[in-house]
Amino acid sequence: MRYTVKEIYYTLQGEGAHTGRPAVFLRFSGCNLWSGREEDRATAVCKFCDTDFFGVDGDGGGKFASARELADAIASAWPAKDGHGRRYVVCTGGEPLLQIDDELIDALHARDFEVAVETNGTIEAREGLDWVCVSPKAGSAFRQRGGDEIKLVYPQPGIDPADFESLPFRHFFLQPMDGSNRDANTQAAVRYCLEHPRWRLSLQTHKFLGIP
Repeated sequence: MRYTVKEIYYTLQGEGAHTGRPAVFLRFSGCNLWSGREEDRATAVCKFCDTDFFGVDGDGGGKFASARELADAIASAWPAKDGHGRRYVVCTGGEPLLQIDDELIDALHARDFEVAVETNGTIEAREGLDWVCVSPKAGSAFRQRGGDEIKLVYPQPGIDPADFESLPFRHFFLQPMDGSNRDANTQAAVRYCLEHPRWRLSLQTHKFLGIP
């Protein structure tokens, strides 16, 4: 099978510059920084991931033999009666650039989707993507050094936001690391943004709202 997908669902974008925008989320299975298995977390490059991207057992998940088949599944998740604005799909994971290819991008464009990707930045993004959001992870090779937004989970030992400020991104976001220290991390991110106004605060609003 050509594409391995954890889940496909319709919701509101909860983070970054498009917060609040209706979108179909296409979550690919697999990542190059962590297997997705808890027993491997301690030895992973990225140890703080809060997303289940292992397997194909989520809503709409499965293995798809062609770009057309996958694009049709994504289109079926969009409201049938919608007649306003461009459709929007967020390709995420895991690491979506392990699987996204030109044929899938073309198939989604043919169905009037604007195609966004959320990537860890270790793989260069394809030219046909409409929106590129990069979330660097400490200890990984950083290759996608430009795009529409950089969304840095903060604080991360081994990563200084100042190292990214000269890169050609349109938006610079700090997103507090989730977990038991979320409140302290949020205050640290607020302080950093106030002291370094190039950065803006991104909150995971979908978690506060209780939506996917």
